[in-house]
Amino acid sequence: ADSLYVSEYFSQSAQKLSFYSWYGNAKLFHFHVPEDTVLLRWLLQASRGKGPECTSMEITVHFRHGAPPVINPLGTRFPANATVRPSYNISITLSSAVQNTTFVNVTTPAAGDWFIAAHLPQAAGRIEVKGFSTPCPYMFQADMFVLRLTDMPVLEPGVPMPHTVVSPAKPLHVKVFVPKHAAAMRFQLSSCVTSEQRACTVRVLLGSITLPQSFQRSLTCTGSTNCSLALESPPWEKWLQIMVESLGTANASVSVEMLASFTVCRPGSTSSFLNFISPNQSQSAPHRPGAAGSSALAAAEAPRNTSGQQSSSCLQSQPVVREDLDVVSVRYRLLNGPSVPVSSLSPTLLLLNLNTGMDSGGSLVVSLLLNKTSVSLANATVAACVSAASPVLSLNATQNCSTAFSQGYPLSVSTSSAEAMLIVLYPQTDDWFLSLQLLCPRGQGGCASAEGRVSVFAYLTPCFNDCGPYGQCSLLRRHGFLYAGCSCKAGWGGWSCTDDSKAQTVGTQNLATLLLTLSNLMFLPAIAVAVYRFYLVEASVYTYTMFFSTFYHACDQPGVAVLCIMDYDTLQYCDFLGSVVSIWVTILCMARLKKILKYVLFVLGTLLIAMSLQLDRRGVWNMMGPCLFALLIMVTAWVHHGAKRRHCYPSSWKRWVFYLLPGITLAFIAISVYAFMETNENYYYTHSIWHVLVACSVAFLLPPRDKHKKPWAWPQKLTCRYQICQNDREELYAVT
Repeated sequence: ADSLYVSEYFSQSAQKLSFYSWYGNAKLFHFHVPEDTVLLRWLLQASRGKGPECTSMEITVHFRHGAPPVINPLGTRFPANATVRPSYNISITLSSAVQNTTFVNVTTPAAGDWFIAAHLPQAAGRIEVKGFSTPCPYMFQADMFVLRLTDMPVLEPGVPMPHTVVSPAKPLHVKVFVPKHAAAMRFQLSSCVTSEQRACTVRVLLGSITLPQSFQRSLTCTGSTNCSLALESPPWEKWLQIMVESLGTANASVSVEMLASFTVCRPGSTSSFLNFISPNQSQSAPHRPGAAGSSALAAAEAPRNTSGQQSSSCLQSQPVVREDLDVVSVRYRLLNGPSVPVSSLSPTLLLLNLNTGMDSGGSLVVSLLLNKTSVSLANATVAACVSAASPVLSLNATQNCSTAFSQGYPLSVSTSSAEAMLIVLYPQTDDWFLSLQLLCPRGQGGCASAEGRVSVFAYLTPCFNDCGPYGQCSLLRRHGFLYAGCSCKAGWGGWSCTDDSKAQTVGTQNLATLLLTLSNLMFLPAIAVAVYRFYLVEASVYTYTMFFSTFYHACDQPGVAVLCIMDYDTLQYCDFLGSVVSIWVTILCMARLKKILKYVLFVLGTLLIAMSLQLDRRGVWNMMGPCLFALLIMVTAWVHHGAKRRHCYPSSWKRWVFYLLPGITLAFIAISVYAFMETNENYYYTHSIWHVLVACSVAFLLPPRDKHKKPWAWPQKLTCRYQICQNDREELYAVT
């Protein structure tokens, strides 16, 4: 009946999309699908602005169950030993329409965490000055509708259960609970007849849909004969959803009988956590209550092995301690030491607990090291499988680490290749298992008694290898969910900044550092001109700017040629402050104001500029505002001087031709390069050109010294034993 279904609606706020250059540009949405959900519908709404800068755009949306989607829009390489499966994605196009609404339906979805990631195409790499251009806003919002069955029938193991499928439009949903240590499951459907007592045809779907890959099993049964399906390694301690739908006529109901049975695996005896806290083990394994969480398959939970022989059990579990180190940072420790025994009779099983809900934002690293001296057979191989939800209990060459509803990750070590590593990017939230078993060549005797020892190192890290020397590991947050991503530099790319296909060479990095730092030495001519013309305050400001710009760019380099004499943020602030104040004092100096008024404006303007830079360091008006106000003061002062003298000011045509016009031209070229030509690829030489042009324009624009000021005469000023005093009376008229 319809009353058995409950619809629920979940929504999250819209996010502004960004062009993609690294994972931090993708906008993440995190939803939780409740149990017994039979239908999931995503409502995806994309919109753009209405301005002329808004053009047609394609939005890519990725979906994944259990963890954030692993995406690679740029086609870069992943780190070695990392296993990547392509994400499920769709494209939404915004062309002439301002808004686009798309629906995505998922029947019988898996319960738990679902993630959506959306982004725009690859970034163009152009460096845009904030305020010069208005980027088009592209917004994206994801809403989730679920249809949940309130009283889903439970299929008890070993008990036949008759049910009726009312019509093809209303399929039958039941669920069965998979116990722990279940090695196999067998589903059987029988007595399938219609209401008209005719042979029926039904389709049975076992399991739930997960993205990007779905391992839902399908079974078609025709007639009254029994049909069955066997599943190896079903997910432990989870509800398995089963849907039966009729393929017959619309008016006929179908009666069926279902039976589910399990084959339970019995773990062998192994040391438990009771040994860990016993006094006899206190020296070798000190107990720290509360420091680590237990995540082992304890032997005490399993039925007692009455025979006492390893051969009677189907697996040997090893106790593992989960030790939380930091955010998305976990280390797994084996209680019996780093090495575990591996035999050919039954697999050795380790449980890696990743079901806290906060572990799927990092990278799971599993490393194996075979002790060559422990292997009694020369050609033997230790096969390993890392799988989620359920372990692989039969590790042979043909199974390829597959379980009932998932595909694991294979590993192998041998005497010829004793090391193996696996990196699982964004592992899904679940219990993960590591299965190890010794495999012998065909026809080789003594395999039953053979044994080896393998050292296992497993940990969860935010970024593998901390993104390497050319990357920065950033911790990202979406509401309460934390995940990590690598931001690469110096042309390196990839998930962990290991793709060097476009990387800058060390010589290029050194050249970039030298250009960006040594180009600031072009302020030396401006400093010399200012000192020669007695503009000592201005010369001090230029010296300050040259110093901090040099060391800021030495610290700002993405590669190995980096030198930071103090905190990066401090260097950046001082560089921005010196640049704006240099422009401020230069234009005010050109206005030829009274000294007291000029210095008051120097100090007051510097304080206001410092405040505005603290509010928004990269805002365009932090530079344009002081420039325009200073230009207004300069034009007003020049008009006043011209009106007082009754001719154009400055009156000398040589001043205009040889100083002002070249200086203004250099300044306009510098602003054009800074605002419209800089990209990530050409930054090191276009910004160096900016340094050179600005410094040269300052040297041209500085006004000449006052006529009553004599040039520097060191023999007269530094005489022996006495000083010649001179009464310098300030003239109140302007000198050109």
